[in-house]
Formats: sequence, C-alpha cells, structure tokens
Amino acid sequence: MGNDRFVNGTGLPLPAALWLVRHGESDGNVANALARQNHALRLELEINDIDVPLSPLGRTQAAALGKWFSRLDRPQRPTVAVVSPYIRARQTSEIVLDAAGMAGLPVVYDERFRDREQGVIDRLTGAGLRDIYPQEAKRRDYLGKFWYRPMGGESWADVTLRIRAALLELRLTMPGERVLVVSHDVPILIVRYVIEQLSAAEAVALSGHLPNCSVTRYERDGGKLRLDAFADATPLEEDDEAVVTAHEYSDE
Repeated sequence: MGNDRFVNGTGLPLPAALWLVRHGESDGNVANALARQNHALRLELEINDIDVPLSPLGRTQAAALGKWFSRLDRPQRPTVAVVSPYIRARQTSEIVLDAAGMAGLPVVYDERFRDREQGVIDRLTGAGLRDIYPQEAKRRDYLGKFWYRPMGGESWADVTLRIRAALLELRLTMPGERVLVVSHDVPILIVRYVIEQLSAAEAVALSGHLPNCSVTRYERDGGKLRLDAFADATPLEEDDEAVVTAHEYSDE
C-alpha cells in the first residue's frame, strides 16, 4: 500500500518525521488486565477515562523512552510534540520530554488524538458486554469491529474522521518538523490506516499489537511518508525496569 492520496491529494508539504507513541501503562490497562484474569464483567476503575493516570510502571516506561530519545543525534530528535489531552498521554509526554532533555519543546494538546470513546461499553469486558448488553454484542458481531459504534461512543470509522483532519492540520502548520505524537492505541492504528491506505480489515488486524510506550515512526522519503518502525519496543527493552506490556482493548 502507498500513501499517494495522503501525500499528493493536497499538494501540501510533509513533516520531516512522525513518531507515534502510545502512552505508558495506565491504571486502566492494569484494571483491564485484572478483570480479564478474574473473568469479571467490569473493570474495577472508578475514575473517568479522561483522568486515568499512568501506573508506576507506565511512568518508568515513559522515562525509559525519554532516555532513548536523548541518545539520538540532535538533528534527529523531535522538534514539536502533539499530545492527546487525556491525563495518561499528558503524563507520558511530560516524562518523556523531561528525561530526553527536551522539556522546552513546543507542545500542542489536540483532542482529536484522544482515545476512542466507548460509550455504554466503557469499563466492560467482552463478557460484560455479552451479559449486560447482549443485543449490542450481536450488533457488534454483525457490523464488525471497524464499523461498530457503541451507544454514546465511537466506531473506528468515527475516529478516522478526526484523525484525517488532524493529519491535514499537521501538514498545514508543521511542514518540515519532526513531530512527536503521544496518543492511544486506536488513533495510532488509524494513522496507519489513513497514511498507508489500509483496508478496514488490515487496520483491525493490527489491534492488540501495540505495546505501551512503543514507537511507530514515519520518515519523509521524497514525496511520501515511509513507515520505518511499527510498535517498536526497543527503547523499553534496553531498560531492565521498563517491562514491555501490550494490553488488549476492553471492548474485545
């Protein structure tokens, strides 16, 4: 797959590089893993999704990633950061930039890079969805993961609409910049869907393979953005304390 539509459809210049970083492990990730382990219907989490903070491990992961950025040659480092306003993403960006010695980097908070809104299925496991909202579970199975929109929430297609707009604005306002985007699993996969013109099935097949604080990187190559790395956890693997984790989505 190419990205001619993304690149050539507007005639606008491109960022020089695009790093897509999933936030570090959060308390929500931990609660989700425990709920699945215990075959529970709901996550034991009383805070709204916007305000869920990083876990202690998540903070360690963010610091490890920041140290990795600090080892890059200065011309290769990010020149601007675009961050989801959700607390776990903000905390990740702050820790990464501080550990990298880039605390003075310009930061833009953009709600279009927020996590997918899950509506009535928020904090439910797959078992919980089938038990509490059996008709919703059937509707999701019928429509498929990409197109299913839970009541009060978003489908992957809905997330695509805001990501397309955000990527266009990056081209309008940050041409030639090396952009660090700190976001969440589904928005990062949707960036790949848009830039590489993946099919819905190809995008969904990538789910569950994006570790916390992993790096997905594009580099400008002539008139295109070339994917150089996907879900790269090397920066964490180089740090003995930053255990790599990859939590699945709570709507599975």
